[in-house]
Amino acid sequence: MTGLSECYNFADFERAARRRLPRPLFDYIAGGADDEATLRANIDAFNRYILSPRYAVGVGEIDLSAHVLGCDLKWPMLLAPTGMNRMFHPDGELAVAQEASRHGIGFTLSTMATSSIEDIAAAVSGPKIFQLYLMADEAMNFETIARCKTSGYNAICVTIDTIAAGNRERDLRSGLTVPPKLQTSSLVSFLSRPGWCLRYLSGGSFSLPNVAAGESGDISTLATFFARKMEKNITWDKIGKLAAHWNGPFAIKGIQCAEDALKAAEAGATAVIVSNHGGRQLDGADATINLVADIVDRVGGKVEVIADGGFRRGSHIVKAMAMGATACMTGRPYLFGLGAFGRPGVARVLDLLHEEVGRTMNLIGCRSIADLDRSFIKRADIWPEFLKDTGSVNQSDEPDPKRIKIISDGLTQP
Repeated sequence: MTGLSECYNFADFERAARRRLPRPLFDYIAGGADDEATLRANIDAFNRYILSPRYAVGVGEIDLSAHVLGCDLKWPMLLAPTGMNRMFHPDGELAVAQEASRHGIGFTLSTMATSSIEDIAAAVSGPKIFQLYLMADEAMNFETIARCKTSGYNAICVTIDTIAAGNRERDLRSGLTVPPKLQTSSLVSFLSRPGWCLRYLSGGSFSLPNVAAGESGDISTLATFFARKMEKNITWDKIGKLAAHWNGPFAIKGIQCAEDALKAAEAGATAVIVSNHGGRQLDGADATINLVADIVDRVGGKVEVIADGGFRRGSHIVKAMAMGATACMTGRPYLFGLGAFGRPGVARVLDLLHEEVGRTMNLIGCRSIADLDRSFIKRADIWPEFLKDTGSVNQSDEPDPKRIKIISDGLTQP
């Protein structure tokens, strides 16, 4: 079985989590909606863009710092909001938040977290964002924002792409739904992971303390309550009221077109998070990285643009930043690290990503995140200039399909 020191990339952590977590929990993290096409596209689309390095430029010490949502980050990363972390490991959100703080990056606490707004604030000094799912009761939303103000959170992030639940067929098959309807095979899967069972039983009970103040019950009861109370009629007017009430750095998560990014700015947002919910909501949506540059260009600096979806390598982060993103966001990598190894797993995931960002910056000859621009990237399917000039190929940016085959890793061959 793969040990922590033998994990060098996302795939290693994914394999380790598969071996240590009961199958329903692994599938809950790994799965997406419908045919999972968007989930796969989020990762594969990074191969459409290749890096264009410069050498002998005297790079020296590299500055990876970034500023987003009113927070100074040591490198341009925010940990995405993910629910029910203690279900995967007793270390839960607290460990994830503490590692984010140690790495000098931002942590986003989910409404569906198993740690409270107040507990995270008391334990973590680093940048903190609270992710708010809108409730149909406006007073509940304002009450949650008030808790964040009192606890000193840096920003609010409102998710707008969950007006209907995505069709996550892995969860339907396993029974890991709200409320749970576990199958016999799923129960056997839990029993086949005695390490997880032991940690779960010794970790104490947990609930969803951010769902609604004053509500009580086990995690299933609270999740059912939350699903029943979620706002299904989200409008820009409602978002504008929340932005004004918060009156600070305010992000809208789930933006997938430039028009909505501009509407977010008009509603009072200071940042948009370009995201398709990790492919867990609308299957068939475009990959996040394909949307970033166009949205950056259209908003023209009116809001910060944060990219979320498919980030598995430091080079992915560099590509998004070169396109104009203000920062990037990731969820599954740290969840697999947490599920497999607890807090040490989260630490190693972040260590590796941080090292990869620095190494990539060094290897492309760029001194700082602020110096990154689109001259450092290009499309993988563009003909080299010398071939365009010979007249031996079509005078077009697109390869002639009779002369070239584009393969999945973004490289080309005659």
